[in-house]
Amino acid sequence: MRLLAIATLLLSTTLPAQTALQQQVATIAQAAQGTVSVACFLPGTTLNCDLHAQNHSPMQSMFKFPLGLTVLHLAETGKLFPHQDPTTPLGQLLDTPIRFLPEDLIPKTFSPLQDKYPEANVDVPLRELLTLSVGQSDNAATDVLQRIVGGPAVVQAYIRSLLGTSAFQLQTGEQEMDKDLKAQYSNWIQPSAAAQLLQILVTKPPLKPAANAFLLQIMTDSKTGLHRLRAGLPVGTPLAHKTGTSGVHNGVAEATNDIGLITLPDGRHLAIAVFVTDARSDEPTREAVIANIARAAYAAALVTH
Repeated sequence: MRLLAIATLLLSTTLPAQTALQQQVATIAQAAQGTVSVACFLPGTTLNCDLHAQNHSPMQSMFKFPLGLTVLHLAETGKLFPHQDPTTPLGQLLDTPIRFLPEDLIPKTFSPLQDKYPEANVDVPLRELLTLSVGQSDNAATDVLQRIVGGPAVVQAYIRSLLGTSAFQLQTGEQEMDKDLKAQYSNWIQPSAAAQLLQILVTKPPLKPAANAFLLQIMTDSKTGLHRLRAGLPVGTPLAHKTGTSGVHNGVAEATNDIGLITLPDGRHLAIAVFVTDARSDEPTREAVIANIARAAYAAALVTH
C-alpha cells in the first residue's frame, strides 16, 4: 500500500507539470493561425511539450541539417569521393575542392555562393559548401552537396537508419522546390524524429568526434532565425539549430520552422523542434510563436530532473 501511495504521489507531482507545459504550448500555438507541431526531449526526464509531434511537417531548409550529417558520414567512411582513402584526416577531406556546376544555379534564390560566382564553373572547398548550406541556408550550395552524395534517396536511407523509423522523407532538392510549390510537402519529418535526430548528436554521436564537433559548431554559429528559438532563450544560451522557411502564397506561409539543441546551465541538452505549417499569421507572429514555445520549454526544463 505504501508503494502504491508513493507511486500515486509521484504521478500527481509530475503529470500536472507535463500537462501544464503541453497546454501552454497549445495556447501559444493558436496565434499562428495554422498547424503548429512541436516535440522536445530532455534525456532522463519526462519533460513533454509535444503537440502534433507525429505530423508530417514540411521541412523546407531544415533538411540541410540531415544532408550535412550525411555528407560528413560518407566523407569519414571513405564513401563520398571516388577512390577515397578512408584514412584521410577530416581536415584534408574538408579542403577537398568540389566543382560548382552551371546546372547547380537556381534563378533568383538565396545563395551567397551563387552571388559570389554567378557563372559557376569554379571549385569550392567542401568545408565552405557545408558551412554555407547548414549554417547560412544557401540553396545552391545545398544542391551541390545533394548531388555529390547521390541524391535525396541516399540522405533518406542514412537518416532513417539513424532514427530506426521511416519518420523522415526526402524526395527533392532546392531546384525542384523552387519550380513546384507542392514539392516542399514531399520533404517532411515528424517533429519527434527531428528532436531525436538532434539528441543523437550528443547522446550517441553517429560521427567521429571531429566531424560531430564541426557540424555542431556550424549550427551554433548560424545567424538564421534570430527571432525564433534563440529569441526565447536567455542571452548567451548555446543553441545549435537549423531553420526552414517557405514563401507566402495566397496569404499562407507553408513553413516557418526551427529545430535546435539547447545547452542548459547545468550542461544538459534540450532538443526541441517547432514547425509552423500553412499559417495565415504574419512572419513576426509566426516567429514569436516559436520563440514563446522555446521560452516555455526552457523554463520547464530548468526545473525538470
